[in-house]
Amino acid sequence: MAEESKTTFANPAPLGLIGFGLTTVILSLINAGLLPKGGEQVVIPLALAYGGLIQILAGLLEFRTGNTFGQVAFLSYGAFWFWFALLILLGGHGVLDLSQAGSTIAVTLIGWGVFTLYMWVSTFRMTKALWWVFLTLWITFFLLGFGALLGVSGISLAGGWVGLLCGLLAMYTSFAIVTNTSFGKTVLPVGAPKG
Repeated sequence: MAEESKTTFANPAPLGLIGFGLTTVILSLINAGLLPKGGEQVVIPLALAYGGLIQILAGLLEFRTGNTFGQVAFLSYGAFWFWFALLILLGGHGVLDLSQAGSTIAVTLIGWGVFTLYMWVSTFRMTKALWWVFLTLWITFFLLGFGALLGVSGISLAGGWVGLLCGLLAMYTSFAIVTNTSFGKTVLPVGAPKG
């Protein structure tokens, strides 16, 4: 009887995390006021190519590995980056009239915060690193959304700073997974999952 070969797949999570993390860091530097608002034009192609496309590919690969959480997270946030890029691109070129859309965009960001909050609940069974990424992400979305909705720039600015922390945490988590996999042992801690 011939032995069945078991196909192993690489973990797509670090790819999705770095696509998300790097794009989030660059946009958050703008939202925190550390880079000029005109820098959003640089974020658009990054959001499409790395934040969007790479996360969507990672989400499809998570589907292949049977990871429901990873699939939903990477496909959703990949789509978020496409939405963001298209909003700026089409709005900036007059294809979409966004002159009266401020409150709708704000509520959409709050909606993303609600989605992220429910995804965060699942991270209580995952690594502490992922728990921190999703905690800071839902806080970021709420701060950006409510800051825009209420017209309080200080709240939006705080959202930029928390978003910067979130992006850096995602980049670290990606780095840790790749490094630990490469060395075959824990070199960089991600925090053991609970129970």
